[in-house]
Formats: sequence, C-alpha cells, structure tokens
Amino acid sequence: MRPVTNEELRLIQEIDCLWAPVYPYLARHISEVHGQKTERVLEVGPFCGAIHSLMEQKVGNGFFVGAFPQGMGRFLQEEGRQKGSCDGINIVETDPSLTAIKEQSIDLLIFRGALFFPSLFRVDYSGVWRVLNEGGTAMIGGGFGKYTPPDVIRAIGDRSKDLNLRIGKVDITTEEVRRDFAAANLDVHADIISEGGLWVIMKR
Repeated sequence: MRPVTNEELRLIQEIDCLWAPVYPYLARHISEVHGQKTERVLEVGPFCGAIHSLMEQKVGNGFFVGAFPQGMGRFLQEEGRQKGSCDGINIVETDPSLTAIKEQSIDLLIFRGALFFPSLFRVDYSGVWRVLNEGGTAMIGGGFGKYTPPDVIRAIGDRSKDLNLRIGKVDITTEEVRRDFAAANLDVHADIISEGGLWVIMKR
C-alpha cells in the first residue's frame, strides 16, 4: 500500500462524511447478510462509517475500526468526538493485511470500498480470513446496500461519483472479483453478491 497524498486523504474524508445518511440503511443490509447474533464487529479501511450505525442498531457487543491509510485513524477519532459517537468504538491504525488485529478475534468484518481502488490498496483475503472467528462473516466490497432509499442515493450520488473518481475508483466485474479471490489461493468458499452493490461474502 503506497502512502496517500494529503489531497487524497481529504477527499476520502469528504466521502466518509457525505455517506452519513446511507450508513443506517447499509448497516441493516450488513446485519441481514451476517444473519446471526454477533459479538465483535470490525470495520476496516479508509471508508469507515457504518460501524456507528451497527453499534446504534445493537448488532454486536464490541466495536472496532481498523483504519488505513495512515492518518485515517486520527480523522475517524476526531469525527467521532465531534459527533459524540466514538464512545464504545476502539480505533486502531492498521494496513490491508490487518496486522494490528488479533487472529480469529472478529465475528463480523466489513471492508467497504475494498474492490475499487487498486491504486491505493489491494484486498488481502488471507488477512481477512486470518482475523475472522469461527462462525464469522466478512462482507468485502462496496455499494449503497439494498435498503438505502432512492432519494438518499440521488442526494449524494453525483458528488460521491466525482470524489471516488478523483481518488482512482475503477469499475470491476464479478468475474474479475472471482479471479482476484482465486488468486489468493485460499481453500475457502466465497459468495459474490450484486444486490445493493458488489460484495464478496466469506463465512468461516
């Protein structure tokens, strides 16, 4: 993972704030995909925000953010303080391999924006699998989720698209995702769903 520029970091932070109206609906979709009672919930990467809604919806009992690239952890802590929503969420700086996260410690892992920014980082499926607990679910990908109302999407859609393109967002097909996952050489089954975005679902 290369260092990001200050401008890229600023754009990522704007995207995270712009998507605030989406997070409650996306959290509902994430909870449905997992489909069971959970304990430790982790959101990773630069595009974190759903974790607050997951906590508000009482999806788990322990909530964590594994932030990267460098600088995102400080931003997310400050955002949480300003909104009064960082209590109960443990934020750590890590990397795409999730080296700061303990092995088999997470029951529900969310990695948004994971597939679309190869110039910034690549998904380390082995790292995701390493931290996932027995019975756990990882939801890796991106999109608005299937419950976000069209008017919410319309309100932010144009600005979100512009910001994403400015930090290098690319289009990717389901077949390309399948090839990337196969290249990880994990003896693991993954489902790829296109409802509400494009997501790789790994269940341990």
